Amino acid sequence: MNRSLAWRGAMILVLVAAAAWSAWPLEEKISLGLDLRGGMHLVLAVEVEDALRAETEKAMQRVVDLGLDAGITDLRGERLSDTSFRVSGFAAGEPALIDDDLTAEHGDDWSRVFSGDTLRFEMSAGNADQIRNLSVQQALETIRNRVDAYGVAEPVIQRIGMGENRILVQLPGVEDPERVRELIKSTAFLELRLVAEGFPQGGADTEAAALAVYGGTLPQDTELFEQLVQDETSGALLGRRYYVLEKRQVITGRDVRNARPGAGQFNEPVVLFQLTREGGQRFGEITGANEGRFLAIVLDGHVISAPRINDRITDSGQIEGGFTYQEAEDLSTKLRSGALPAGITYLEERTVGPSLGRDSIDQGLRAGIIGFGLVILTMLVVYKGAGINAILALVLNIIFLFGALAFLRATLTLPGIAGIILTIGMAVDANVLIFERIREELRVGRTVKSAVESGFGKALSSILDANITTLIAALFLFQFGTGPIRGFAVTLIVGIVASVFTAVVVSRWIFDLILSRRQRVEKLSI
Repeated sequence: MNRSLAWRGAMILVLVAAAAWSAWPLEEKISLGLDLRGGMHLVLAVEVEDALRAETEKAMQRVVDLGLDAGITDLRGERLSDTSFRVSGFAAGEPALIDDDLTAEHGDDWSRVFSGDTLRFEMSAGNADQIRNLSVQQALETIRNRVDAYGVAEPVIQRIGMGENRILVQLPGVEDPERVRELIKSTAFLELRLVAEGFPQGGADTEAAALAVYGGTLPQDTELFEQLVQDETSGALLGRRYYVLEKRQVITGRDVRNARPGAGQFNEPVVLFQLTREGGQRFGEITGANEGRFLAIVLDGHVISAPRINDRITDSGQIEGGFTYQEAEDLSTKLRSGALPAGITYLEERTVGPSLGRDSIDQGLRAGIIGFGLVILTMLVVYKGAGINAILALVLNIIFLFGALAFLRATLTLPGIAGIILTIGMAVDANVLIFERIREELRVGRTVKSAVESGFGKALSSILDANITTLIAALFLFQFGTGPIRGFAVTLIVGIVASVFTAVVVSRWIFDLILSRRQRVEKLSI
């Protein structure tokens, strides 16, 4: 055996061993996708207009605060649309007092026009697009953090298309879809606000009763919130209570550094939270100055509880709300992962049962075995002894394919199985081109060795042309596809590379190895 055959054989042996080691044991190394393992498939839409409204409200409040800092009182803000607002109450010349601060604060993000006693602000198109994009990105990260905290293995969480507000979520192996659905969708925006001065402990039974405390009209710096009263055992809604709270937020969920479920004074489930340094300092100042008053805990616009401030609170606290342990655990997860920047709408939802996934695996395996058997039979009937060469190359192709999938930590989906079966058929295409070229060379009277060499050489361009065009299509599928489509693209890409290698390198090496063992070869079984 010459040196070229030896090192080529050694290279093939090393690659086969590496692929087999990478893929074995197969059930542990290859992750199954949603359609094979069972689980949830969700397509979500981020309500980006919510983020625009929140940004507009924030900018409006900031303008009012800047005016107050400059000594301009009685300013009133009003949101006109998702991207515009006005602040009225200015006297002549007063807008100039905060003009520099407004420029430093907003720059080119907001245009402003002064008319009469009113400053009108309009968000720029570029700023609006940036907020929409950032809200989707933040929602994506928040959902990913919540899913990771829940403990789903191999989830798929990705944005669908650039500039779109849709998010694909695939969660294999989920056993409690309703809990996961609520965990993902809940905004989990936490606020702690002081109950308005003079408002009774425990809230009011009706909205009218809450307003009656202040003569039917709320003070300017307050808002009305409701509390959902639920049965502690069944969770059924028993009624509503109403609270008047200050607009000022003492702290929000953004100030929470950590949260975990715990036990309260009477061993009931509560959520224990720790604050950031800045949040703790601000919380300590406000609670220290308001001992004896009530502090409402507001989650997603609803009052959870309103305990009395008995002492100064700095860096930690607890949320009580008649939770079950699971509810306390889920709320802790939401607070740790952060609030969603905008609401979430479900556009598509599918749940795949484990038994259906098992059936898909069985059917895919059956199809693969039948396809593999028919390919073997065809190659032996049409190409006789040379067909064995193609079969050996095909076996190695499958080993390389699974080894690469395991090494890349790719997830195998039902379309991925289709890609594997397609690869089995495509893998022998190159061998067919080579064998037909060899037959042609033998018909014109060439020797066996010369025919083999010429067959591989002349077929190479056709093999590369066919496989490169398919590879380009597969790369586009991977780039722009989602979920199962990407699974198909991955197996197709890996299968194409493996089939070209086995057909051009492995098959040639087998031919050369057989021919090198004979001084003179008169016939070739092909």
